[in-house]
Amino acid sequence: MTQQGAQPGIARPQPPVFASFEEERQHRKERLAAACRIFHKLSFEEGVMGHISVRDPERTDHYWTNPYAFSFGAIRASDLVLYNFKGEIVEGNTKFIHRGGTLIHIPILETRPDVISAVHTHSIYGRAWSTLGRLLDPISAEAAVFYNKHAIYDSFEHGEGYSLAQAIGDNRALLLKNHGIVTVGQSVDEAAYLFVSMEKACQVQLLAETAGKPVSLSPKHAEEVANRVTPYVGWLNFQPMFQGIVKEQPDLLQ
Repeated sequence: MTQQGAQPGIARPQPPVFASFEEERQHRKERLAAACRIFHKLSFEEGVMGHISVRDPERTDHYWTNPYAFSFGAIRASDLVLYNFKGEIVEGNTKFIHRGGTLIHIPILETRPDVISAVHTHSIYGRAWSTLGRLLDPISAEAAVFYNKHAIYDSFEHGEGYSLAQAIGDNRALLLKNHGIVTVGQSVDEAAYLFVSMEKACQVQLLAETAGKPVSLSPKHAEEVANRVTPYVGWLNFQPMFQGIVKEQPDLLQ
């Protein structure tokens, strides 16, 4: 595994470049397992509801995801399950299909070839904010990440599936009314970071609105912030979380 070259004059961590599909597949699975462990620590998990996907690097019409009815806090890379776009399990040590997961991940991955990973869980603040049926306001730099880059969708009214994928369009996030958050990215790292960031943005706006009327950034400044958060920046911001969880729970890499 080698590293991509840093920008001239700026030394920053860079995403790895892989010598084989096998190496890249293992890397993606490890990142997904790490995201599950992180989400467990953050209490984003509730029962069997919640799923993270990553596209297989070789069979791009297949994706890896967490097994149904398996705690995020115990998931290892070797526990992940491979689905095809028909919603069938191709590899994995379970026969239990996560039907709710397939209805979200397959349409997104099939219609958005740029998306490598999608995330959906029933987190507290994302769910609370989603009941208001409003987009987030750019009241902070973190919230501005989603300025003009997220949408609202009523999954109870219109169902999940391809209409959900159409609703997310080319955005990086979707607020499911009365349901929660979906984020997507060009890596597990980016999609997971965006989910954590959006959950916190929902929390901040809910808190701010209890104190008064929050003041938003100007459209110009909000757009500048949103455009600065590239797939690389999303990847980069996940690295401290990944390093911390691996040091604390190294078995996730197994």
